[in-house]
Amino acid sequence: MTGGGAPPGLALKSAAGRWVLAAAVLGSGMAMLDATVVNVALPRIGANLHAGLTSLQWLLNAYTLTLSGLLLLGGSLGDRLGRRRIFAHGVLWFAIASAGCALAPTVQVLIGMRAAQGVAAALLTPGSLAILEAVFRREDRAAAVGAWSGLGGVATAIGPVLGGLLTGLAPWGWRLVFLLNLPLAAVVLVVTRNWVPETRDEQAGGRLDLTGAALAALGLGGVVYALTEGPVRRWPGSLLATAAAGVALLVAFGINEHRRQSPMMPLSLFSSRQFSAANLVTFLVYAALSGSLFLLPVQLQLVSGFSPVAAGSSMLPVTVVMLLLSARMGRLAQRIGPRRPMAVGPVLAGIGLALLVRLGPDSGYLTGVLPAVVIFALGLSGTVAPLTATVLAAAPEHQVGIASAVNNAVARTAGLLAVAVLPALAGITPTALAHPAALSTGFHHAVLIAAGLCIAGGLLAWLTISDDVLAGEPAPAVPAATPPAPHPPSLPGH
Repeated sequence: MTGGGAPPGLALKSAAGRWVLAAAVLGSGMAMLDATVVNVALPRIGANLHAGLTSLQWLLNAYTLTLSGLLLLGGSLGDRLGRRRIFAHGVLWFAIASAGCALAPTVQVLIGMRAAQGVAAALLTPGSLAILEAVFRREDRAAAVGAWSGLGGVATAIGPVLGGLLTGLAPWGWRLVFLLNLPLAAVVLVVTRNWVPETRDEQAGGRLDLTGAALAALGLGGVVYALTEGPVRRWPGSLLATAAAGVALLVAFGINEHRRQSPMMPLSLFSSRQFSAANLVTFLVYAALSGSLFLLPVQLQLVSGFSPVAAGSSMLPVTVVMLLLSARMGRLAQRIGPRRPMAVGPVLAGIGLALLVRLGPDSGYLTGVLPAVVIFALGLSGTVAPLTATVLAAAPEHQVGIASAVNNAVARTAGLLAVAVLPALAGITPTALAHPAALSTGFHHAVLIAAGLCIAGGLLAWLTISDDVLAGEPAPAVPAATPPAPHPPSLPGH
């Protein structure tokens, strides 16, 4: 099976099928693992490289920016040039960029290498799911994607704990977080080369939307740069011009997508009221999650005195609850409609985030963190599957893959903007890392703002989402956008 025209025929339980699944899981798991372990390492990176809060923001946003801007392009390249080929290139480049991160002598070099990681992740992330959809026989695809999602959840769960263990070994232990990707990448490349067949979409027509990708990445970059640096530099004219240029480029991106015959992001998808509403709910909820959970490991380590391991383990209940309840909530939404779960879930998650306002210098895990995390997890479990089902059901059948990828891009963009803006809105200054009391006060403001965004998402869902959108639709096998833990990994069904 070397072309898109050959029918997919691998059985999941065959030896070849297991190797293909292993390659997809380990490849995407690298990106998931990296996203989760880095958050826990942020305080140690800041101390070791003498980096302030703004630099730590860029360590996350440089990765998310390149990934968000190039995610859809990465999927299109795989469809046209070969999914195995682009996936393997992404894995190789991710390993090279990870080595660069581990060896970075300054925070500026580390930020640049993180941006390079994002470019590589934009190639390998959509390819991992596309390979499963293209290679397995139809009756095994849902099971393959379900296994991929569950095993990816394991990577998300162990990431913070592993990151805490490695970071706690020494002041330079955070470098081991990045070196961990090298042996994983070597295994993925060997398995991919020997067992993953090449596939492509022979019907993919039109030229690649390179203009759209450039406009989206540059536009987002300009806006995020201005929002991150503005509070630090007190908004000089050059930054205002950068922000205006970024907005203009994003407008040009919209015009480009409207005029192209084969756009990277078909604007016709947004003609569906349900699709637009679900993505707006996604934006509000994921902005809240990404912004608040970026600050949580910092608060736990620098204010509450948690070790890197304890801080990394603090969100494990979220993964456990999600694994136990997400599928059940998907079936519930299928039975009663998505409106009520999508309204109640974000409100409950917002209450959980608001309870984090109790965290301070003397907070313990069982009384200070666990109750908030459990309520937050229950709310998130009620949100993700119904939200996914609504996004996919609101799109035409032939555009379900791109609809899922667009929803991922919305979630990532929300997180990107939240990490840039929320610290300033909460009054957290670039010098706050050296002043625990000021950091704690800002964190309390931040989680309340995030809670408000979540609750607003629930109210919007109640006002806009229709229960009829899921009539006759099967429950989704995998989320269109997975929850951040603590920074959102992507599960795009491209």
